[in-house]
Amino acid sequence: MPIVRWDPFSDLVQLRDDIGRWFGGTEKEGKLERKGSAWSPDVDIKETETEIIVKADLPGMKKEDIEVSLDNDLLVIKGERKFEKEEKEKDFVRVERSYGSFYRSFTVGVPVKEEEIKASYKEGVLEVIVPKAEIKKAKKVEVKTE
Repeated sequence: MPIVRWDPFSDLVQLRDDIGRWFGGTEKEGKLERKGSAWSPDVDIKETETEIIVKADLPGMKKEDIEVSLDNDLLVIKGERKFEKEEKEKDFVRVERSYGSFYRSFTVGVPVKEEEIKASYKEGVLEVIVPKAEIKKAKKVEVKTE
């Protein structure tokens, strides 16, 4: 099992992102408009000897509204679940499903094969497979005496 580097500031970065989503808005026709409530999909992360598997629950979303990226050591999943126009016009008694933008980021912590990362979306679950790069082992050098 590889040694995972602990980053004491990773929780602060996540908190900053969350606060930015809570208070973020867009300006439309001269007035500030809320993009929707902040929400965060549930995620499972599994690590094997050869890969890291991330599964995120994103029911009711279109794959076009989901973005996955890897920037250095940070895996980012973001997107937006839009409130359907015809549903907005109806008189709801209760709305419990979350809508709006989401942003999740995770520190990978191990070298990966960036060109082999795969993402698939099926039945409301996004699955991202991040293959680990082989860690080079130290080469033992024989010391000769003269």
